Amino acid sequence: MNHFESVGGVLHCEGVPLPRIAQALGTPTYVYSSATLTRHLGVVQRAFANTPTLVCYSVKACSNLAVLKLFAKGGAGFDIVSGGELERVRRVGGDMRKVVFAGVGKTEAEMVAAVRAGILMFNVESAEELEALDRVGRQLGVQAPFALRVNPDVDARTHRYIATGLKTSKFGVPVDEAVALYARSRRMKGLLARGLDCHIGSQLTDTRPVRQAMARVGDVYKALRARGFPLTHLDVGGGLGVTYTNETPPGVADYARAVQEPLAGLGATLVLEPGRVLVANAGVLLTRVLYRKKTPAKHFVIVDAGMNDLLRPALYEAHHELRPVAPRKGKKATVDVVGPVCESSDVLGAARSLPPLHQGDLLAVMTAGAYGMSMSSSYNSRPRPAEVLVDGDTHRVVRTRETVTELMRGETP
Repeated sequence: MNHFESVGGVLHCEGVPLPRIAQALGTPTYVYSSATLTRHLGVVQRAFANTPTLVCYSVKACSNLAVLKLFAKGGAGFDIVSGGELERVRRVGGDMRKVVFAGVGKTEAEMVAAVRAGILMFNVESAEELEALDRVGRQLGVQAPFALRVNPDVDARTHRYIATGLKTSKFGVPVDEAVALYARSRRMKGLLARGLDCHIGSQLTDTRPVRQAMARVGDVYKALRARGFPLTHLDVGGGLGVTYTNETPPGVADYARAVQEPLAGLGATLVLEPGRVLVANAGVLLTRVLYRKKTPAKHFVIVDAGMNDLLRPALYEAHHELRPVAPRKGKKATVDVVGPVCESSDVLGAARSLPPLHQGDLLAVMTAGAYGMSMSSSYNSRPRPAEVLVDGDTHRVVRTRETVTELMRGETP
């Protein structure tokens, strides 16, 4: 469910007509719905209410400070993957005791900052990273809390770029290696074993791999506890999928059962890392038609948003619904909606059947809240979009549009 609906033939975000935002701020612009964000967080929290669970929003999905502040007020923790994301959580008053630090390439400087901030734990992904964290702990005179990320070698049945639980993945360590590393950690004075971690991928649309992974990681957790490791937290990752086109992901309640049932009686506090499922359909990218172009082979609609603004279609061949904000009457035509970037991969939607589109018409790229703005760039020296948060019948700018001058900050001719 989301709060983008047509009212009187015009697409609205909650109580705000999208043309009002486009007129005030121009395009391309990301628009987020507060009501949708709040609702989604509550749905996830309630689905896991019967098990001690910490919901840690995955900051990389959409890292705008206003979104993070809204989730922090809702009681969420945060899953971070960089020192920059740590600072974002700090800026919005996030509870550092509810922060987990993931990622395969943490620097020691990032580790120092996170230890000093008092985060819940680091999700460690290699033997050498464990050694680095031990050095940081000893340097600071503390025991740095950690969980090893176990790679269960489970096929998540998702796009190969976002599958993270296979033995060929750069993420995590094999089960046998993980058990040996926990044993080694007992001799490392700068470490405290707090938990175990597992994450098999993103955009999951099938609960069977989830159940399989949970069964395996649950067995490892029990074995480590039996060996005397004082583990208290089991990080089960995130990755629940959303509907972009014809996907049929499980509901949050079904996903919760797939996680909880294999772990029944374990006694661990679960750490959940939802990202996409909280923010994807809470955001759209507003773009305006620049030109129309016909060739012997195709009809093109050229818009002012490109792959630098929304990378997913170019990177993953991902599908996003394209909705005219105020659709015109008339016969639909099959068109390719493309951006202005000088790459043939800059296609927001190929072979789409759309109502007549004229210069100046607005399109909404739907389900763009996850990995939209957070993956945007200034390629072709194109300033990044503005971001707007809607709350009821009001809206506010939560990130101003980047300027060309800002693009060149720090450069010298």
